[in-house]
Formats: sequence, C-alpha cells, structure tokens
Amino acid sequence: MKKKTANGKGQTAAGRSLGLKASRVGKPVQRASAAGDKSSQKAQAEARERAGKGHATVAASRFLRGAKISPRKLNGKERVVDLIDGTFQAYNAGRLREGCQLFAEKMLESDVTVGVTMTGALTPAGLGMSAVIPLIEAGFIDWIISTGANLYHDTHFGLGLAMHRGNPTTSDVVLREEGIVRIYDIFFDYDVLLSTDAFFRAIVQGKEFQRAMSSAEFHWLCGKYVAERERKLGIGQKSLLSAAYKANVPIYTSSPGDSSIGMNVAALSLDGNKCVIDPNADVNETASIVLDAKRGGGKSAILILGGGSPKNFALQTEPQIQEVLGIDERGHDYFLQITDARPDTGGLSGATPAEAVSWGKIDPDRLPDAVVCYLDSTVALPLLTSYALAKRKKRPLKKLYMRREALMDRLRKEYEKTRKG
Repeated sequence: MKKKTANGKGQTAAGRSLGLKASRVGKPVQRASAAGDKSSQKAQAEARERAGKGHATVAASRFLRGAKISPRKLNGKERVVDLIDGTFQAYNAGRLREGCQLFAEKMLESDVTVGVTMTGALTPAGLGMSAVIPLIEAGFIDWIISTGANLYHDTHFGLGLAMHRGNPTTSDVVLREEGIVRIYDIFFDYDVLLSTDAFFRAIVQGKEFQRAMSSAEFHWLCGKYVAERERKLGIGQKSLLSAAYKANVPIYTSSPGDSSIGMNVAALSLDGNKCVIDPNADVNETASIVLDAKRGGGKSAILILGGGSPKNFALQTEPQIQEVLGIDERGHDYFLQITDARPDTGGLSGATPAEAVSWGKIDPDRLPDAVVCYLDSTVALPLLTSYALAKRKKRPLKKLYMRREALMDRLRKEYEKTRKG
C-alpha cells in the first residue's frame, strides 16, 4: 500500500521503514538515511558484506558531486599549483584551494577590475616585495585600499632601510634600551622610523603637495619620490608605493590620519603646510572605479587581505552607488577574503559575504563566487600569488590612476540622471 507524500508521489511503507529515499518516479532508491530504520539498514549492510557485494551503488546525491578525496602522495617535487589543487582537500586548506581557483579562473579574466585591501603588518614582513608587487606587475591588481601603516613600513625598503627577523620572546625593555623596535618577530632600528619620517616631511613640503587631494593622488606622488630614491640607491624595485606609481595603480587609505604618514602630514599643517587628504574624494573615486567596471560591461572583484576599515571602504562602494547616490546597481561580483577573524563576534573583519548581501555590497546572484578562507594572510598570500602567476598570463595594465577624471565624469553623469529622474 502506498501513501501520498507532500509532493503527491508515492513511497512504499517498506521504503519508509527502511529510511529509503523516493526517486522522482516514486520508486525507492537504495540509499541509507540517518533518519531511517537503523536496525534494517544495518542488516542490509551486513547481508551485502556476506554476499561479497560491498557498498550498494545508488543514484548520486547532489551533495556528492564534489571530487572524491583521493590525493596523490607527496614526493617533495610538487609545484605550488600541484600542492594546492591536489592536496588542499578540506577545512581551510580546501577554502584556500577554492579561493586560489576563484582568483585565477574568474577574478583574473580580462573584463574584471580587481581591487585589493590590505590590513595587518604585511609589508614589514616583506610581502609587498614578494607578493603584492609581482601581482601589480602582472596586471592582477587594478586598485588598492591599504592601511597607512602598511604603506609607511613599505617605504623603509624603498629608502634602503633594513628590517630583520627577530625573536618575539625577547624582552621589550631590553629592546627599548638598545633602540630596537619590533612588530612581533620583525626587528628594526628606531632610526628607521626617524629616517622615514624625515623623508615624508621633506617631500610633502614640495609645491605639488600644497593642495587638497585624494589619498590616491597623495600616494602616487609619494611613489614617484620613492622610485627616484630606489633609482639613486641602485637597489631595484623594493617598494609597493613605487611599483604602484609606475603601473598607475591607485592606492587609497581609508584612515589617512591613522599612520605615521598621516601624523607627519598633520605635524606639517601646524607650520602652515597646505597638504590635505580629502576623504570625500576617496569615497567618490573608489565608487567611480566600481561603477565604471560594471557599466563598461565588465565585473568587479574584491580580494580582502585581513579586514578592518580597508575592507569596509572597498565594499561600501556599492552602498555609495546604490543607497546614497541612487544609481541602479547590484553589488560586487567576486569576493575573496583571507582572515583569521570570526563572524560571530560582530567585528567587521569576520563579516561574511552573505551578510554583505543584505547591505547591497555583494550581488546576491554571485554568492557562489564568494570565498572566505580563515587563515593568516602571511601564509595565504604567497601561495595565492604563486598559484595565480603559474596559472594565468599577465593582463594588460588598466592604469586606473590616469583614468580617474573620466571615471568621475561617468559617476557624476549617472548621479545627475537619478536627481532629474
């Protein structure tokens, strides 16, 4: 006797008692269920084993369509691509694999504009040189939002100043007495700070800095002087600022005063210096980059290293476009975040892409193209960079810094339409 189910299809009483799943045509499929009769399922499994039949072949569940976990043995000769694709099977290794594949296979398509946000002390650890600069030079990064601290410490390298590996358990009292500053296990001479401060104070007093400007303009000018210092020292490409200057990649900072660079700009204002970093320009310029990417028939991607204010500043471009300016838009297309922050504490760094959908920051139809990897960026970024450089050819530089006026013109025109409509 059959009983009608909620969808009108029948299932036998025997099938129900065994916890068997009904197929689309109403016939029982021999798939055990945790909700079924355990005694009967156990008996069936034992009967199959006695008969030498082993595991019953069943119609594949939609949840079992992922690749089987069957990695090859490691032999020490693996490339990074082989390691990630072949052995990063599950947990955050699995999320890193998914993130690398999302970045290389979708985010680096020619019609995608890629923004990167940076928090945490990445540049003091040398990741500007080892990872970010190669991504810029390959055309894999089109615009950046960074903490000012990352840009300040990046400048040390461009000035030929040294950072050293150290022991994080060393007494900080002893280090202070010897004039050594540390960022966890990175040690450097206190004079590195004084010399870098002196460099910024010297260049910011120049004529071209005596006006209000976006942080992108400010960092582009700084990058020009860092590049010149590198040339004179003959040290090659060391600084992220100078690399971005040469590639015309705009670099913004969401909190200009929250770093030693901003502190020196503020100090000079007491002497009458006219350099002012305009946050209004930053908000509108970053929104114009995203709007142009979408209106130009392309897509917008965000790679978030850490979280914090730079993360929000990048993602708020869509609410700025939609909610504040009233321009019809859908949200960023691709979202890849590497963070060690938890979502349940309410902190911004752990906020998920699903949560961002509710704000209009992420296109809800693109959530499958959103990956969060809960991992230290200093581990993930070199792997992601190596993976991408191995998998993709270089892209032509978009040189968005030189297009800022055209991008802003498009934003203004779209905004005027909404006001008149």
